[in-house]
Amino acid sequence: MATNLKKTTKTYTYAIGRRKCAVAAIKLFKGKGEMTVNKSAIDKYFPLSSDKIIYERPLVVTNTLGKYYYEARANGGGKHGQLEAVTLAVARALKKVNDKFGPILRTNGLLTVDSRIRERRMVGTGGKSRRMKQSPRR
Repeated sequence: MATNLKKTTKTYTYAIGRRKCAVAAIKLFKGKGEMTVNKSAIDKYFPLSSDKIIYERPLVVTNTLGKYYYEARANGGGKHGQLEAVTLAVARALKKVNDKFGPILRTNGLLTVDSRIRERRMVGTGGKSRRMKQSPRR
């Protein structure tokens, strides 16, 4: 039985980031390479120019932009939640690589978890969280 499994001998640092309903797991590699999310190039997965500033921020702040690259798996939530989950995961992985990056990332707010989530629906509100049922005016 022939298998076509790739064996990776590269060493990496693993980290998880979460935002809203999105979860991102990354493998941070040392060296030069292409950053990917869900096996596609990161600039194709997050095409907006404002997104590039967000996902490169942990690497720019720590002056490691050309020294590390990562492969990310993101699922759940929307694109923006996934983007922020990837950013948090990269910051956590960089902190694991070098403890000196911790205070730099913390002061820039990259290790702070944004725990805000969607408010769940309430009973008797017509399917929404804060909507009230309309009362008749007579």
